[in-house]
Amino acid sequence: MNSKVLGKEISTWINEYPLLKEIIDLKESLWINPNHSNFVEGMKNVSLSQDDVLDAEKRLNRFAPYIAKVFPETKPENGIIESPTVKIDNMKAKLEEICGEHLPGNLLLKCDSHLKVSGSIKARGGIYEVLKHAEDLALENNIITIEDNYEKLDSDEVRAFFSNYSVVVGSTGNLGLSIGIMSAKLGFKVTVHMSADARQWKKDLLRSRGVEVIEYESDYSKAVEEGRKQAESDANSYFVDDENSKNLFLGYSVAAKRLDNQLKKMGVVVDDNNPLFVYLPCGVGGGPGGVAFGLKLLYKDNVHFFFAEPTHSPCMMIGCMTGEHDTVSVQDFGIDNVTAADGLAVGRASGFVGKTLEKLMSGCYSVSDENMYRLLTKMADSEKIFLEPSALAGVPGIINILTSEEGKKYLRDNNLENKIENINHIAWATGGSMVPKDMMDEYYNKGISLLK
Repeated sequence: MNSKVLGKEISTWINEYPLLKEIIDLKESLWINPNHSNFVEGMKNVSLSQDDVLDAEKRLNRFAPYIAKVFPETKPENGIIESPTVKIDNMKAKLEEICGEHLPGNLLLKCDSHLKVSGSIKARGGIYEVLKHAEDLALENNIITIEDNYEKLDSDEVRAFFSNYSVVVGSTGNLGLSIGIMSAKLGFKVTVHMSADARQWKKDLLRSRGVEVIEYESDYSKAVEEGRKQAESDANSYFVDDENSKNLFLGYSVAAKRLDNQLKKMGVVVDDNNPLFVYLPCGVGGGPGGVAFGLKLLYKDNVHFFFAEPTHSPCMMIGCMTGEHDTVSVQDFGIDNVTAADGLAVGRASGFVGKTLEKLMSGCYSVSDENMYRLLTKMADSEKIFLEPSALAGVPGIINILTSEEGKKYLRDNNLENKIENINHIAWATGGSMVPKDMMDEYYNKGISLLK
């Protein structure tokens, strides 16, 4: 551990933020954001708006005919890549067994784990950013007009045009999959810089689609740094910046309106008397940040969101708690950033996301790898839904809020105590459907061994 971080002794940091001791000791922790405010106040210094989200939604609709053509699995949804939302009453019963308490309200699972094309939440932001870049190039070069049917992009001529350009990204795995699969389909040359914690099957899958994968012994930050360097050396190269990209963020934010439509069909109401609590697994922050931002624009003060991180990689919690955002990393405080939740293995959070959501975020909590494995097995047994470890981080959120002293205080402070039976809780499942069966069996058996 460094003796000093930003010129201050670790002991001084702990005196200022006592929860930091618990976090450094790798204990599961819940941090409630003291700067959390109402929607109007929270949006005061935010540069993005509902118009930006609507613009992103329109772009995805323009590309839908193309997506339906080149990814036939999306045809039933007319080229819109969306996931189901399901009630998980059996899993809720398992959680009640774990905590030994009744958990009032409903628990739902948003199955971004089963998004078509790339099988994770990254199919939202990653695919959107590539499509926006492709559209910009195609419009500038008079290949299409906004009024065209974008199916015409599926041609050898257009692929030959895009092959003059390259797309570069640094990733722990799932973002690389979405960027790689989409870029390669359009005809771009693609390079994915992958950190040591990325799963081999993800690297193999990308290579099978014609994507160049460069591997590093170091973590996510190194992969991003090298990707950025590569892109800067070539004028025709486009770098997808997971740490700072507004386009990625907006691609994720479109999820809110779609979720709203699903909830209405399920008879789930979100209003002043029926609050919504959402628990989002968090790596660098772009995915959960974009989704949360979209939900805030839609539901304002009736939605409360919490980011969920591994105990070994609580970068958003540390960045937001200290107010230092991306100027501090978990490694600065002696935390190793080594976790089985590979998609969340990030040591330094996005400053853009942390600052954008500074007053809108309700809080963060951390989950041990062991508990993610246990929950993975319980989810498979109770609901027959198979997720990768990182996708389980959102599931214990309901326990943290309803049973901990900090969670109960949050409910009191927000005048929600008398609405507790009416709260709908959504755990956002971020990935898992593309995990090879032998790997999923390994995850499942690991959970069984930890439950003994």
